[in-house]
Amino acid sequence: MKLPGHDAIARQAGEHLVTQRVKLPRKVVERPIRQVVKRLLMALLVLVATALVVYADRDGYQDNSDSSVDLLDAFYYATVTLSTTGYGDITPVSDSARLTNIFVVTPLRVLFLIILVGTTLEVLTERTREEWRLNRWRSALREHTVVIGFGTKGRSAVQTVCATGLRKEQVVVVDPSAKVIDAATAEGFAGVMGDATRSEVLKRAEVHRARQIIIAPQRDDTAVLVTLTARQLNRSAKIVAAVREEENAPLLRQSGADAVITSASAAGRLLGLSVLSPAAGMVMEDLIHQGSGLDIVERPVVRAEVGRKPRETDDLVVSVVRGHRVLGYDDPSIGDLQLTDRLITIVRVTPGARITPDTRPLPHE
Repeated sequence: MKLPGHDAIARQAGEHLVTQRVKLPRKVVERPIRQVVKRLLMALLVLVATALVVYADRDGYQDNSDSSVDLLDAFYYATVTLSTTGYGDITPVSDSARLTNIFVVTPLRVLFLIILVGTTLEVLTERTREEWRLNRWRSALREHTVVIGFGTKGRSAVQTVCATGLRKEQVVVVDPSAKVIDAATAEGFAGVMGDATRSEVLKRAEVHRARQIIIAPQRDDTAVLVTLTARQLNRSAKIVAAVREEENAPLLRQSGADAVITSASAAGRLLGLSVLSPAAGMVMEDLIHQGSGLDIVERPVVRAEVGRKPRETDDLVVSVVRGHRVLGYDDPSIGDLQLTDRLITIVRVTPGARITPDTRPLPHE
């Protein structure tokens, strides 16, 4: 196992200072700068409209300095009036000017103030609403799936799990990159930004309530630390981890992973198989890509299959899961199929087909 030395551990400890936050999926809204510009234009429009109303009835106003009201005076009056400053040097003296101030200028003043304070009110409202959504999300999150790392492996794992019918609201992505979390939330998943090796970050993702945890970071040593932390927080969750080097797989299992996938060796075997037999390589690639063509699925034994041999079923059975054992299709100890057995079969599926997942713990060797 290639674990980092003391310097690397210290460096990772420094990286723990990165801000951690939960980000829920949300609808696409306008950019803040665009909202500010729009509000400024609306405020300017109200100011111009008020000034034009005053200038149109300028004979009904009196300026203490020169007794006449020109266009500049109209804009000045509109500015001090809408801002509720009101110096009193320009006043409406005629009945029409006063009625205009009551029924036109005053509503425009209220509208102007609403526009000015609207941004602050919107920010406060958005913060309150977001806090309420976050508390509601935490209280309702149960038996969900936590994905550590939303790279190529993590994204593919999420797509595969969601193909079984898992709702996106039941998936939480944890990653240290803000851009990755933004990409996850854009796809409808909840995201937690932070270092998954820290228990407080995993607690933000409600790992202690999760049903299954997928660990797919970029480094094997990170996978080991995350697995240890996740297993400490949740003793019953199904943990599946991915590593690059096959020599690190036993350490992942000792750390608490129920299943370990070696990505580098699996890719190497597929490359070698494609060289020796391109057709066999195409079949394996078809099996790997879920959603169309051939898929490997696990399903329960139906009553009509009880008492039969694995080869006597309609599907192509490759293994039988009995209790905590995974038996090959030709294992003589299988005998006849039992109602409590589960079959791992190769079937042909069509896009959009859903497969019922197995909710039991993974069998241990």
